[in-house]
Amino acid sequence: MKQTTNIAYLSMEIAISEKLANYAGGLGILAGDFLRSAADLNLPLVGVTLLNKEGYFKQKISRQGQQLEIPELNKLNQLKKLALTIKVNIGPDQVLVDVWQYLVNNRLPVYFLDTDIPDNKKAYRQLTNHLYGQNSLYRLKQEIILGRGGVKVLKALGYKIKKYHINEGHGMLSALELLTEMKWKTESEQRSQLRRQLIFTNHTPVPGGQDIFSLNTVLKYQPDFPVNFSDLVINQTINLTRLGVSLAGQVNVVSKRHQKTLTSIFPQTKINYITNGVHAATWTAPEFVKLYNQYIPGWQTHNNFLKRASQITLSALDKAHQAAKKRMLKYVAQTTGTVLDHRIFTLVFARRFTAYKQPLLLLTDINRLLEINRTKPLQIIYAGKAHPQDQAGKAMIKKIYTIQKKYQKMIKIVFLENYNITLAKLLTAGADLWLNNPLPPNEACGTSGMKAALNGVPQLSSPDGWWLEAYRPGKNGWIIENSQADDLYQILETKILPLYYQKPLEWQKLMRNAISYNAPIYNSERMVKEYQRRSYS
Repeated sequence: MKQTTNIAYLSMEIAISEKLANYAGGLGILAGDFLRSAADLNLPLVGVTLLNKEGYFKQKISRQGQQLEIPELNKLNQLKKLALTIKVNIGPDQVLVDVWQYLVNNRLPVYFLDTDIPDNKKAYRQLTNHLYGQNSLYRLKQEIILGRGGVKVLKALGYKIKKYHINEGHGMLSALELLTEMKWKTESEQRSQLRRQLIFTNHTPVPGGQDIFSLNTVLKYQPDFPVNFSDLVINQTINLTRLGVSLAGQVNVVSKRHQKTLTSIFPQTKINYITNGVHAATWTAPEFVKLYNQYIPGWQTHNNFLKRASQITLSALDKAHQAAKKRMLKYVAQTTGTVLDHRIFTLVFARRFTAYKQPLLLLTDINRLLEINRTKPLQIIYAGKAHPQDQAGKAMIKKIYTIQKKYQKMIKIVFLENYNITLAKLLTAGADLWLNNPLPPNEACGTSGMKAALNGVPQLSSPDGWWLEAYRPGKNGWIIENSQADDLYQILETKILPLYYQKPLEWQKLMRNAISYNAPIYNSERMVKEYQRRSYS
């Protein structure tokens, strides 16, 4: 097995199991779906990540709407500890790293790196406890463990890795470890070999989502950083996204729109796009699994078969959706005490709470929303975490709680705490409409709407990310042309709600189109096959 495994996939977070809180959001969810499809397709691939014993955080919301962050201890019985310890240099210190293994589909190994070892200094023992914890220096040290430690672990385990696929910039310091094997080569030879070995996928054009460190800080902890590679150091800083773009032989982004955005930042680099996808078998609700098994046998191993969803009767489709919706509303009642009506149009916004995703856009003009609600009732479900250091994101959650209390007799608005895989499965299946309104061009792809589409839920989205490729006017959802609240209200009032309430059969056809147009393409089976053909071969 190890002799034939020649691709390594390095990602800071991987959402590989509902029982392992080893992810913060979309990046980790994508990585988990990627590895599931790689296992389905028997790719010669191995994954590497950090253990993060206390996860990202478990979100609790106070009565005042304040986000509280509680450690979410990972259940290590999901993992097998290996009899292997390696050493990674961080500045003058040697840090010991233990290794745990998880098998995806009992086949594809993922290795979790762990520094919580008694012989390590206290500061180093905590390095793999919190995903993205503390500050940028903590992050740099984590990325040294992931990048350099990842290469060392795979070598110690006997793998002959030909290509390292770095999922976002966090793992790019693997290049430093690879360079140690080429000390006597010229810079030109070194760069040529790195290009053959490294594949880089960027997931965000947003500067705040990129890791940037001062040159002095990097040299303090990684004195062998190749400062002779002059294009890697800009204004005495090192950007790990630039590192990936400069050193990798293939640079990928995650949608066609994202390609345009990143090319404008790095015009000298050829940038390819492979649009993200989601793991169909994982994100399809039980009600729709049963439906697809009946109408589209073979869909789980041949996701493109989902284009045959047009064969599903509208009554069967509606029955499955209503069952999923009632299951979601039951959860809402149990966890919040708010009873929502299954007959009323239910809109869901469940994303990371950060400024560019505009979570409050729907509530911009509350009087306008209330006016719409008087004649065409709707109920709104929110969910999502704000990064512990994102005060603006936390303020948005608090704002929702304030509006919810003030107008609770006029419109039903609920916020569900601790958005995770389990809750995401419930919401993407039970919503009547999936709302996604980022401020373009900041959404590299966005995959939550793809999960909704697998369950016949249409999307209303800004013209950004994957939706620019998938949107078919009047067929599978709607687009908020100017990403403004007025546009959002106009579409809701004049198009979406009248269709839902006055033309139920037309609405059900739209739901069916959401499956047959989107699901056969925007799945991780297609995505991984593209990587296999265009990057791994």
